[in-house]
Amino acid sequence: MNSETDHLTDGRFELFFFLFVPRVGKRSYFEVMTPPLRFGIVHDFRCPPGSDITMPQVYAETFEQIELAESLKMELCWFTEHHFIEDGYLPNFVPVAAAAASKTARIRFSTDICLLPFRHPVRLAEDLAILDNISNGRMELGVGMGYATHEFQGFDIPISRRVSLTEESLQVLQLAWSGEPFSFAGKRYRFSDLRVTPDPVQPGGPPLWIAATSPAGAKRAARFGTHLLPQGPKHLTIDPWKAAVNDISDRRVGLIRGVFVTDDPEREWEPIAIAEQYRRDIYVGLIKASSDHKSEVADRSGPKTTRTPVPLNPLAWTVGSVDHCVTELEQLITDHGITDLVTWGGPPGLAPSVMNDSLTRFANEVIPKLRTRVDG
Repeated sequence: MNSETDHLTDGRFELFFFLFVPRVGKRSYFEVMTPPLRFGIVHDFRCPPGSDITMPQVYAETFEQIELAESLKMELCWFTEHHFIEDGYLPNFVPVAAAAASKTARIRFSTDICLLPFRHPVRLAEDLAILDNISNGRMELGVGMGYATHEFQGFDIPISRRVSLTEESLQVLQLAWSGEPFSFAGKRYRFSDLRVTPDPVQPGGPPLWIAATSPAGAKRAARFGTHLLPQGPKHLTIDPWKAAVNDISDRRVGLIRGVFVTDDPEREWEPIAIAEQYRRDIYVGLIKASSDHKSEVADRSGPKTTRTPVPLNPLAWTVGSVDHCVTELEQLITDHGITDLVTWGGPPGLAPSVMNDSLTRFANEVIPKLRTRVDG
């Protein structure tokens, strides 16, 4: 995850629902056409010191849960990325996406996010092309430029280069998946008459997403013609992206929002809440070590009592009964134009299977009501 940064088959250009008259409770943020909703899970494969489970158990139960999600007709599985974290935070989505793709037939895979400054763009283009073939056209890629100081130090990459590394990588990915030889000359990368193989299954390659916490990130997503992963206030992310794109009828807006469906939150939520507090504390530490939020989004850097809540915070959770979850998520989706929503599948330090009952209720009782209310 970057703090920056089947129903239908194609992921890039699906069928759309036409809304002739906007109605209360419908996806009012969009004016004419919207892609249909997609739901799923997101995983980061973490095993903090002192956990009652082992890392091999985390991986095994995560793959079992991905198969469960597909059987529940969820459409998405996303992976996150960070490096050099004591709990083993997933540093590379490629092998797990390959393993998961080999166990499934319909669910689509993506990242929120892949940290582009730490990836060679040609190698990444090859990896995604292979994954797209393994999955028969079920890959997407969400990217960001990173913010964690210790990661740039660990890879011996000046953080001052992250914008150019990210933007040049995006250009190279799009050229590499064109099916033609290409040449490129930038500040960070140079290639001459290069033909990247194999070709991905999806024409033009896996659909791309860009994460944004600021107008600069939102405008980057618009400039490169990608879908959006907003991780900041709507007026700083979704609004400038929408204004720059103009026609968003074929674009998606994706969000991580934890969902825990329970009729007894006081009893069942407590162990999950403890694990999620750990997740939050790790991110807070990474963010405090970064200057991003102080320099770009000042209203999120002051005292806690004066900060404006951010509904698009990937660490936020919706917890409660089916009716409560439906009401809260419908509001979130319609207020922000969310098209893709995934929930955390494994609380750090707990077996991923502890979420399976909630995921089943989410899929069987919450999602159908959201589709009816939002998609119509």
